[in-house]
Amino acid sequence: MKDELYALTIDQEWAGKQIKEVLQKRLHMSRRVIRKLVAAQGVLVNGEPIWLSWRLAEGDHLRLILPAEESVDILPEPIPFQNVFEDEDVLVVEKRAGLIVHPTSGHWTGTLANGVVYDWQQRGIVARFRPVHRIDQWTSGLLVIAKNHHAHQLLSRQMMERTIDRAYTAIVNGVLERDEGLVVGPIGRNDDDFRVREVRADGQEASTEYRVTDRFAEGTQVDLKLHTGRTHQIRVHMKHLGHPLFGDAMYGTTDDQRWIERQALHAKLLGFVHPRSGEKMLFQSPLPEDMCRLVERLKGNSEERED
Repeated sequence: MKDELYALTIDQEWAGKQIKEVLQKRLHMSRRVIRKLVAAQGVLVNGEPIWLSWRLAEGDHLRLILPAEESVDILPEPIPFQNVFEDEDVLVVEKRAGLIVHPTSGHWTGTLANGVVYDWQQRGIVARFRPVHRIDQWTSGLLVIAKNHHAHQLLSRQMMERTIDRAYTAIVNGVLERDEGLVVGPIGRNDDDFRVREVRADGQEASTEYRVTDRFAEGTQVDLKLHTGRTHQIRVHMKHLGHPLFGDAMYGTTDDQRWIERQALHAKLLGFVHPRSGEKMLFQSPLPEDMCRLVERLKGNSEERED
């Protein structure tokens, strides 16, 4: 099965240019994707395979075709997930708390990847599961998955250049005094437990912007924006401020099970430039029910104290 990346008619601007120039400068293709196209004889001009050095004429019809790829190492399973948006290049999903994004050692099944691959199989879609970013198992919210190599390459570049918009809502223990702030603190692994991260001088650069949206007697609701994408970044930085997330079993200092059964963190906003159309895409997700219940309980406790 073949996957058509692009089909376009050459206009006056690109007439006389080599195919390689069009691929690199107009379509922003990586060398790796170009090599795959050449190996698959997937560069066609007016229906015929052509060398990359071929100079195009106005009106030529250029098609770029790759063999479709599958995630053969991921077992298809009927794992439910919410499909927010999907086209030939990207899939945006809303991940529920508790669902791991991708199979890992000890978790080969029951992941979002297993569910997506199953769903694609049921609908006759041949694509490889390529998450552009990840969110923690016990964090809920929006996630974008690329459906082909070229889309993944362009979206990953946006991640590296920090032009993908990501915003979160969290509910933290205690009352933050400042209305907004920027937490700057390098993050590295804890010496005693490789799973745990902490702010430390020899860590990787990390910064998190926060803004208070509501205060309660025992907690604070905040919106957060990542300027970097370190593992557990929000959780580590809020603990560093002295206000760990409600329900955070790894970084919390209190038993919050009576409040919420997972860390109170939700990826509420996701924005990126579409890899094919160049259109700015923006998605938003409402606060999930368990975090809404936590807010209502905190509000109730605040009112009782005032009485």
